[in-house]
Amino acid sequence: MTDQKDLSGEFEAHRARLLAIAARVLGSPADAQDVVQEAWLRLARQEPGSIENLGGWLTTVVGRLSIDTIRSRTTKAEVSYEEQFRDPIVTPDDADASQGPEDLAIQADALGLALMVVLGSLRPEERLAFVLHDMFAVPFSEIGQIIDKSADAAKMAASRARRKVHGAPRPTSGRREQRRVVDAFLAAARDGDFDELLELLDPDLRWELHGSRGVTVTRGRTDLLRALARGADSGVTARRVLVDGRPGVLAWGPSGEPMALMACTVEGGRMTRIASLADRARLERLDLPPREPEESDA
Repeated sequence: MTDQKDLSGEFEAHRARLLAIAARVLGSPADAQDVVQEAWLRLARQEPGSIENLGGWLTTVVGRLSIDTIRSRTTKAEVSYEEQFRDPIVTPDDADASQGPEDLAIQADALGLALMVVLGSLRPEERLAFVLHDMFAVPFSEIGQIIDKSADAAKMAASRARRKVHGAPRPTSGRREQRRVVDAFLAAARDGDFDELLELLDPDLRWELHGSRGVTVTRGRTDLLRALARGADSGVTARRVLVDGRPGVLAWGPSGEPMALMACTVEGGRMTRIASLADRARLERLDLPPREPEESDA
């Protein structure tokens, strides 16, 4: 840096990279913006010419602020990493439509979402080491300085994260099979066919219910079946959609307001994981496909 007058311009040259790093570590564009803004405020307080490697200094500041943000979330028992990542992209799932560039882009983005969800299970230092090294080619010697550990320790942290990422489960069913299972689920929920629902839901189903007060996670089929039973004959309508490229269900209440969005993981002809968004305020701000009354009730 030369003088204070040029500081803003030099920072702007690094802003896009800093935002990309923070967004991938934090899983939240809003939090990433806050972290990068704080980095700018700290830079503005530095004496002109006191920083030799501006890019390295900013990466260090953003990395440490990101770790502090993650730890703060844990302390406050905030919502899960998937919830923090971003609002989902919801599109109609038209079985008769061919896959165009937009469809392929959504599916690629879904892979990115799956990666970020896995990163959410990592410790802050592991997450930062993996993102910086594997996505931004930052040397382990520099990463070690950011997380206050040796280069070898930083390398081990990234290696642990890499094993978890590569070992994460992926849906094994094709699009046609996924549609079949979702359609059968909608029909069974509409008809109150709980024997069929038992066949479609994996006994070890993981159900994540994202509400306005946080996230509830249950295992097994019992809680979801109870919720479906309460919704029977209540005027709820639903349709099949894609949620970040994955099979899903969008449901509306009797008065036409969106009431639930479900992202479903289908493996071996059964639903093994369902993430349900039931926060009405968040649903209202999403760009959702229109309600189709002729579709199956759920």
